[in-house]
Amino acid sequence: MSFKLPSWFPRGRFSAKAPATDARDVYEYSKPSPQNAIDLLEGWSHAFPAELGVTAGAAAMYDDPRIHWAVAQFGALEGKRVAELGPLEGSHTYMLERAGAARIDAIEANKLAFLRCLVAREIYGLRRARFHLGDFVAALEGTTRYDLIVACGVLYHMRDPLLLLRRIAERTDALYLWTHYFDEAEMPPGDPRRGAFRAPLAPHAEAVETAEIGGVAINLHLRSYHGAWKNSVYCGGPVDRHYWLEKRQLVEALGALGFNQIAFAHEDPAHQNGPATSIFARRT
Repeated sequence: MSFKLPSWFPRGRFSAKAPATDARDVYEYSKPSPQNAIDLLEGWSHAFPAELGVTAGAAAMYDDPRIHWAVAQFGALEGKRVAELGPLEGSHTYMLERAGAARIDAIEANKLAFLRCLVAREIYGLRRARFHLGDFVAALEGTTRYDLIVACGVLYHMRDPLLLLRRIAERTDALYLWTHYFDEAEMPPGDPRRGAFRAPLAPHAEAVETAEIGGVAINLHLRSYHGAWKNSVYCGGPVDRHYWLEKRQLVEALGALGFNQIAFAHEDPAHQNGPATSIFARRT
């Protein structure tokens, strides 16, 4: 799968800060510390445990109940290989390693987020996790199989969410998803959250496309970021055209892919960005 990057997407190298006016500006003169590494990169969203004595973002994702639940659903992770799609800043990676995973392949497409993951790896002292910069959909074209794939906060950013689900199903029998979904009753017309479903070139109309997976018809609700990438902490997908699934049809799609055990948690129909849920799916 390939996309033409939109004109607003930054090309070339990222620069964490403005270019140095003097070559000596690229050096750090203070005593070495984890905080120096954090301060090198702007836009942190996640916090670190208080005992590490560093300041980054505000969200305590290093103790996320969603990941605790996913691990409890899966069972013991000792000796298991895990793929994490979109690690963002490595907080969930830290949790998965602490839970005993033998190997974690964490795949991140956002270049600045990838660099933050590398800093987090050093601060957390991760030893069984590897961060990879690139497209996780393309990565799943390979032959590596995983005991568990964690896709927390990525499905609703996808240009082709059904393709991602197909690729995941080819590589694992156990999947954890946390995702937003479209729901007409929980997000009725007039709900401010519906505004993002206006197509960029047709701001007064919503667009719904249909696709098929395993003989199941799926509605794909077009959504736009509407300029959200202008914020320095933007962590959405690389293309503006992305689609949300309906919850019932998402479950049907998982069933069509052979996942015959489904569990739900963290139901949040009032989430500020749109209804959300955790799904653990297993193929037995």
